[in-house]
Amino acid sequence: MRILLTNDDGINAPGLVALENIAQALGGEVWVCAPEYEQSGASRALTLADPVRVRKVAERKFAVTGTPTDCVFLALTDLMDGAAPDLVLSGVNRGANLAEDVTMSGTVAGAIEAMAMGVPGIALSQTYGPGTSANMFEASEIFAPGIVAKLMATGWPSDVVINLNFPNAPPETISQVEVTRQGFRDVRVRHAEKRTDLRGREYYWMGFRHELSKPAEGTDLRAIYEGRISVTPLHIDLTHAGAIHDLKKVLGGAPPKL
Repeated sequence: MRILLTNDDGINAPGLVALENIAQALGGEVWVCAPEYEQSGASRALTLADPVRVRKVAERKFAVTGTPTDCVFLALTDLMDGAAPDLVLSGVNRGANLAEDVTMSGTVAGAIEAMAMGVPGIALSQTYGPGTSANMFEASEIFAPGIVAKLMATGWPSDVVINLNFPNAPPETISQVEVTRQGFRDVRVRHAEKRTDLRGREYYWMGFRHELSKPAEGTDLRAIYEGRISVTPLHIDLTHAGAIHDLKKVLGGAPPKL
């Protein structure tokens, strides 16, 4: 099996080391193509207005001055010798990618770009917070190989990516995997903190509050809150079927005029 690894935390991220360990446990030929610098929150951004440069870090390992989408695209179209990979793994992200955050996640975007190019993609993210152990990726490294192997043996639709999230808990306390749906928070956790630099100019630092919502049963949020590994199949068809039905009653045919 040929496996391509990418992430959004950058080529030097500890989570990429964890992902390499996961891939080695699965066996086969491992390639790495990751951003030179952190690209968290980049979503599916493609670099169009600047040149993208590639640095060869080691045999089958590259750093790219671009986004996770750039990395996967370049790896599949130019950097990897021979056949296309059998699997793209993206992560392991430092922090969960759950609920509405998946639309902003560069980690999830790496898996989506793989799917768009005809290769199965899996995004892996590790929850962290108060009480996180020194090896925050321990749970991911222990449980991901078996889950990924099971997924590959089972398969999933070609227009779907798998979003894996691991809870912030000691591995010995994690005993359940749950296949979930994407949730949606009932609290606003994103915020911008206004600060002043040393020259007296104002700027903003974007971040997230560690505030829990009240998610429904069966959601990715609920599984992580309760210490289970969350496995969510995602796809990028954002069409709302119900709205199509309702809007067809009032729009269609000649365009309306005021």
